[in-house]
Amino acid sequence: MQGQRAEIDWKDGTPVATRFDDPYFSLSNGPAETTHVFLQGNDLPARFNSGFHIAELGFGTGLNCIMAWDAFRKSGLPGALRFTSFEAFPMANPDMTRALAAAGTPPDLTDRLLSALAETPDRADLPGLTLRVILGDARETLPAWTGCADAWFLDGFSPAKNPELWGPALLREVARHTAPRGTVATYSAAGHIRRGLRDSGFDVTRAAGFGRKRHMSRGILR
Repeated sequence: MQGQRAEIDWKDGTPVATRFDDPYFSLSNGPAETTHVFLQGNDLPARFNSGFHIAELGFGTGLNCIMAWDAFRKSGLPGALRFTSFEAFPMANPDMTRALAAAGTPPDLTDRLLSALAETPDRADLPGLTLRVILGDARETLPAWTGCADAWFLDGFSPAKNPELWGPALLREVARHTAPRGTVATYSAAGHIRRGLRDSGFDVTRAAGFGRKRHMSRGILR
């Protein structure tokens, strides 16, 4: 991949971004966290249709992509899930492999995705999945994007440690690239994040968080 590589430390098998001093996923159960926060937070898989488009801030290990792909596969719908992710610091394939093995993602989908990304690191065209990873600072790449998502996964590192992915201007771009009545979900329940989403055009509610996190946020475009 082009761009500056992610710098990784490991804590009990879980990758931690040294640049942001934050783990890529829950130390207890990454797939369950993705299911609770991002899938259920966007009312998925109930809203899936053929060609449903998810966009994400922060591709990271690819965990969210794999879990969404698995849910789409299990839905039995024809066609492919479209998944677009914006990533400034791509993780090396060997680190992704190690992280996903520790997370316990579905082995068949994990192997297919990792093999595809080893060949073309910014895209994967697989049965049931069309993935595009847009490299660079999302504050520059998202405004230039011509796509529109049905659901957003806001999965940057903690707003306190990675404020670049949570600023009002970027949240307005998220709204601008959301389909009518499209949704957004994030593990963050910080007041300024909820206000930023509301000011951008989302009706925002606070929901029960995953694990030790008391709350998360979800929204629907007005």
